[in-house]
Amino acid sequence: MTATVVAIFAVVYLGMILGGLPFLQLDRTGVAVLGAIALIASGDLTPAQAAASIHLPTLLLLFSFMVISAQMRLGGFYTWVTRRIAGMPLGPEALLGAVIVGVATLSAVFSNDVVCLAIAPVLADACLRRGLDPVPFLIALACAANIGSAATLIGNPQNMLIGEVLQLDFGGYFLDAVVPVLLGLAALWALLFRQARGQWRSAQPLDMATLARNESGLVRLDRWQTTKGLAVAATLIVVFLCTDLPRDVAALTGAGLLLMSRRLHSTDMLGLVDWELLILFIGLFVVNHALERTGLTAQAMTALASHGIALTEPGPLFAAALVLSNVVSNVPAVMLLLPAATEPLSGPMLALASTLAGNLLIVGSIANIIVVDAARRHGIAIDWRRHLRTGLPVTLVTLAITAAWFGWRIGAMPT
Repeated sequence: MTATVVAIFAVVYLGMILGGLPFLQLDRTGVAVLGAIALIASGDLTPAQAAASIHLPTLLLLFSFMVISAQMRLGGFYTWVTRRIAGMPLGPEALLGAVIVGVATLSAVFSNDVVCLAIAPVLADACLRRGLDPVPFLIALACAANIGSAATLIGNPQNMLIGEVLQLDFGGYFLDAVVPVLLGLAALWALLFRQARGQWRSAQPLDMATLARNESGLVRLDRWQTTKGLAVAATLIVVFLCTDLPRDVAALTGAGLLLMSRRLHSTDMLGLVDWELLILFIGLFVVNHALERTGLTAQAMTALASHGIALTEPGPLFAAALVLSNVVSNVPAVMLLLPAATEPLSGPMLALASTLAGNLLIVGSIANIIVVDAARRHGIAIDWRRHLRTGLPVTLVTLAITAAWFGWRIGAMPT
């Protein structure tokens, strides 16, 4: 039975690396679900054991914030914010800074993927209207969304998972993360400013017909719906900071209140929920639990420690998060490494390292893929070389900042 579990685990994580399986119409979600089904069908897990392996609080928190983000999208909030920022009477350098700050702030509260999905097409059109090259601004959008989302335990799926499984304090995590996040955003602006070298103007001809068509498809601001969504989000932040109420219960209550609407249909709200991501989580929970039951995970960690690579120590855990996040993507990487996060600062460090590592390659983060796809639909090319030109130094600098910050924090801890 152990051999079957190992084989299924290996196939699933091969699918995470490749983005699917050769000769089959399966993406990462499909591979994870198929792996969970195979474990039940082979008898390695009973349906009850598979169900028990799913960490429900994480799924409920993730679902709830997807509903809140759907409220903000349908209320036109993201479009309104983007147009207000793009319409500021600022030079390109200052505008770049405004985009970075605005996107990072939104991503710290709402899902970074949803923020990129809503903002990317609006930002691309706004840059073209101003005669600006949209590429630096779109890359800033993707990188700032990743960096900003690392500031809180609700900014991205892997942070939600880490926060719920390790029961991290919401305010305490923010204090651990805010310094490297702010310094990382400043580094992002400086790197893009240096790379632009004053070449901000766009060489792309302005297609007014296309811009007008894109404009007509935008969601207009609904002040009431936006106010409701912001009120629920703000209330949840206060609850997370000031009470011991379980975050998943509070967030689910807030999502339920938003679903009770006389104007926004629940079909539209739930249609914007990323069900595939939720199913990916379920499949990976089952697959990882099956491997853990064999005892091989603990044996592997013991073997690595005997060779001087103790994943429970800050350095090896940090390095493993960087490598695995760019091999299998950050959510599967975090699921693999969570059992090693046993030290006081391991959780925050794992959250920051896995998130910031996503800026390295286009495939390292769903936010990157969303922005690149939106750019392509607008006739704007951002290939892997152009992204790597910014993503590589941003990743190295932000991870170096994070490593130095946690090195100082760990050194300052009483022995």
